[in-house]
Amino acid sequence: MSNLDRSKRNGRLFSWIASGGGVGVAPVAPGTAGSLLGLLLYVLLPEWPPMVWVGITLIFFFIGVRAATSAESLWGHDAGRIVIDEIVGMWVALLFLPRTVRVAVLGFFIFRLFDIVKPFPAHRSQRLKAGWGVMVDDLIAGIYTNVVLQLLERFVF
Repeated sequence: MSNLDRSKRNGRLFSWIASGGGVGVAPVAPGTAGSLLGLLLYVLLPEWPPMVWVGITLIFFFIGVRAATSAESLWGHDAGRIVIDEIVGMWVALLFLPRTVRVAVLGFFIFRLFDIVKPFPAHRSQRLKAGWGVMVDDLIAGIYTNVVLQLLERFVF
């Protein structure tokens, strides 16, 4: 296989990953669709120990950086089709929390709010080069969401 063929195959694979298996081509609200996919995967995959989920999330974060970098060369900076960042961001939002319907629903809506509003330093992080800018703002939105959910679980519910 030539380097060109390998490069094309890798480009297709990374584009597929970046788009969440094609979810990112949703005609309306692809970021919301990507967040729903992240939530669905988190709920449907086994209830592994939290540190296993941390490892999986880290692996997918770095795969997401690579995939987003590749996809940006085809679709442009932080294109709507790129939803791997929403998938990973949702996983971060739900880490170390009970798997309940309440946490899942609240987590989804709070994450979408933070992803859209992009509180400091999320907005600024989009300036990072290549796929880092795509992934880090959703990582921050996920962390903010997780903190809010942790506080709600401890002091409200």
